Amino acid sequence: MSYLEYSVKHVPIGLRKVLHLNWALALLLTAVASFGFLMLYSVAGGDFNPWAGAQMKRFAVGLALMFIIGLVPIYLWRNLSGVAYVGALGLLLVVEFFGSVNMGAQRWIDLGFVRLQPSELSKVALVMFLAAYYDWLPLKRKSHPLWVLIPVVLILIPTAMVLKQPDLGTALLLLFVGGGMMFFAGVHWAYFAAVIAAGVGLVTAVFNSRGTDWQLLKDYQFRRIDTFLDPSQDPLGAGYNIIQSKIALGSGGWTGRGFMQGTQSRLNFLPEKHTDFIFVTLGEEFGFIGAISLLALYMLIIAFCIWAALANRDRFSSLLTLGIALNFFLYFALNMAMVMGLAPVVGVPLPLVSYGGSAMLVLLAAFGLVQSAHVHKPR
Repeated sequence: MSYLEYSVKHVPIGLRKVLHLNWALALLLTAVASFGFLMLYSVAGGDFNPWAGAQMKRFAVGLALMFIIGLVPIYLWRNLSGVAYVGALGLLLVVEFFGSVNMGAQRWIDLGFVRLQPSELSKVALVMFLAAYYDWLPLKRKSHPLWVLIPVVLILIPTAMVLKQPDLGTALLLLFVGGGMMFFAGVHWAYFAAVIAAGVGLVTAVFNSRGTDWQLLKDYQFRRIDTFLDPSQDPLGAGYNIIQSKIALGSGGWTGRGFMQGTQSRLNFLPEKHTDFIFVTLGEEFGFIGAISLLALYMLIIAFCIWAALANRDRFSSLLTLGIALNFFLYFALNMAMVMGLAPVVGVPLPLVSYGGSAMLVLLAAFGLVQSAHVHKPR
């Protein structure tokens, strides 16, 4: 036994847990959030109000929450996974009947001091419950049709509830995260091949039905698809956001226009510049170098999570870490694809960078689960 191992072994258990926290991951999360503080300060015209100051306070609270969750034994989170899932469904029901409406969507519960978005909680709860399910399920049963049907139902219930709000972006994330958890658990590839084939067939049928008696979508829905494929068809309407987004990204070039010098954002041509389209503001002011730097930090966080999952011999902890990493990846990948015109605009924020309370706090709490899995892994 080395001197360092001997020293760690003989310190109090509480302090030992603190030493075992993944501090590199915490620093990476702070670095990503700092990009957000900088851009929120910029889009407010060089002022910490109304966005940057509030975001910094939320991040401090979220970071403390992450460390607290990380020090709680992982077996406790495994035991509470079912409660978390049922609780998330209950909150989605509360939104259905008592949720506040904003921009035509009913997604939030107004608690006075904060507006809670239960659909964010549902993603983490789903990952926890599926990780516990596959930890409990014997490996030889993971691809049996009956035991495959159960997680499919568990995924579809919150997805349908979120889609009704309506929140297409979060509903898609729930589907992808749930499918990813099944893939990580080792469900046979034939199930995924069948789903992909069915999806391709459905998309083909939708496009072939246009103009026929059995048309599967409304005319206005087909117009939305046309606008997504070619925003110039409606430059002042549905295509406006993405056209302005592309102009801002293109004008940034390699090094950008400079801090607080972005014309599209400063002159308010860019919509939702502090939330969904904040990546475009970054690209305009700091160019390709700034954008790729943020992307590199994101990928380092994913790499740390994958390494932690592979190094953990506890099945629940490993699946939980991979599921949260996948959720995080889909978050920023979908947002970046959306603002670059590679995916429809579905209202998915850029994690830790876009302004918002629920998304940041829930995401940092999820990384607290990753920390708990790392701190309490078998050593």
